[in-house]
Amino acid sequence: MRSTFFDPGQMTARLNLEAPAETPDGQGGVTTVFVETASAWALIEPIGEVVEEEASGTTFRRTHRIWLRYRTDVAAGMRLRKGNRIFCIGGTRDPDDSRRYLICYCEEKTA
Repeated sequence: MRSTFFDPGQMTARLNLEAPAETPDGQGGVTTVFVETASAWALIEPIGEVVEEEASGTTFRRTHRIWLRYRTDVAAGMRLRKGNRIFCIGGTRDPDDSRRYLICYCEEKTA
């Protein structure tokens, strides 16, 4: 298999990895909160922006590809945080099956 060329010196963003955790809400349901599990250096690459019209108004979505060093504890449903910016992970992949890097496909959540 062909190796992916990537300069790890481009990983200049420090991100916090957060996993969802459910806590009882006292009324028989649960509330989902995110708990920080790790931090990592990453490269954030914008992929695209979509503006959509909906009944309630205009929505704006921004997607990113985020490169991390390979880790086994990252999955869809988790999120990455850089200060006030939140990146919801929709999927991950190892670009060349070498277990060196992990690409996370994310949508930036607007506050």
